[in-house]
Amino acid sequence: MDQLQLVASTAFGLESVVSRELQELGYEPLGREDGRILFEGPPSAICRTNMWLRSCDRIGLVIGNFTARDFDELFDQIAELPWEEWIGVDDQFPVTANVVRSSIRSAVNTQKMVKRAIVERLRKKYTRHWFQESGAEYRVNCDILRDDVLLTIDTTGPGLHKRGYRRDAGEAPLRETLAAALVQLSYWQPGRFLIDPFCGSGTIPIEAAMMGRKLAPGRNRVFTAMDWRNISQDLWKEAQTEARDLALPKLPGQVSGSDIDKRAITQAWRNANDAGVGGDLQFSVRDFVEMPSNRDYGIMIANPPYGERMGDRDTVRKMHQDMGELYSMLDTWSYYVLTSAPFFEKQFGRHADRRRKLFNGQIECTYYQYLGPRPPEDFDHEDESGSSDDEAAS
Repeated sequence: MDQLQLVASTAFGLESVVSRELQELGYEPLGREDGRILFEGPPSAICRTNMWLRSCDRIGLVIGNFTARDFDELFDQIAELPWEEWIGVDDQFPVTANVVRSSIRSAVNTQKMVKRAIVERLRKKYTRHWFQESGAEYRVNCDILRDDVLLTIDTTGPGLHKRGYRRDAGEAPLRETLAAALVQLSYWQPGRFLIDPFCGSGTIPIEAAMMGRKLAPGRNRVFTAMDWRNISQDLWKEAQTEARDLALPKLPGQVSGSDIDKRAITQAWRNANDAGVGGDLQFSVRDFVEMPSNRDYGIMIANPPYGERMGDRDTVRKMHQDMGELYSMLDTWSYYVLTSAPFFEKQFGRHADRRRKLFNGQIECTYYQYLGPRPPEDFDHEDESGSSDDEAAS
């Protein structure tokens, strides 16, 4: 068990972000497809990737990858896989299945067939006819895409966006994994002023602060694989120790959030404190047009209201126009806006330097990136962070 085959699952459009994260952890991606990145690593990789990946949804242990065009092929090949190397005689092994554009069409029947094949394999290995399934959980996922079958065991449990800090999410929550990706796709670096003027419950500033302080997003989490007998508790302790050792005591520079909704700012403060970065952030109640204007080389990252209801469209159009006017005055800034609203660039008054298709839940969005000039080498970020124009208010 020196090297395991693993897969990092993520939302469409974030594959390159997660690939870079894996490389930073020391794991070279072996292949990249829509929504998943294959890689290899020792058993400790299960612990470290779950602990550190910010834009990934979950980590799966690959058990098999083959082609099957009917249920007989599927059953026979699953029954040949070494499930007993992981699943013990009393362990739970629920099955989920997803089938897309394949000769095998029924996800429900696929799920039943996978379960039967695993049971058949374990019956022969353990000489049992019935399994109580009362032990550790090994959730099996069967994904079939164009007859290509990928069988994995989930190591994560609840998705990696469940950081544990967001008790209050507001009316239109942005997943923590997507918020982290928006920051990673920007040119922001710790020490450079960052603001989200539509921060809602604070997810983008909180994720940025956690990055800036090198706080592992999974440091307070419990993962399914923590109960697995093949993954030593010492490996989990080592991953937790690494997370503690790398954490910085203070965020360099300043990260802020504001929103016109006072209740949202109250939620943002609560979430930031639960995330351990309440002392690193500034939140205020105000309209986005009051965004600080006395700073140079700032970065705005925002997920403003989309205006999906008919009565909101005029309001959203005016908001985009006001954003464009503000941008024209802050000519050293970089702006990053995630929205599903049509005609954003026209209303904003400028074509984006870059665009990326992303999904906020089931909503197809575009991430518009307006790249300002790089700060000069002698630019003093610490002086900028001391400005009084962005006083925190609760």
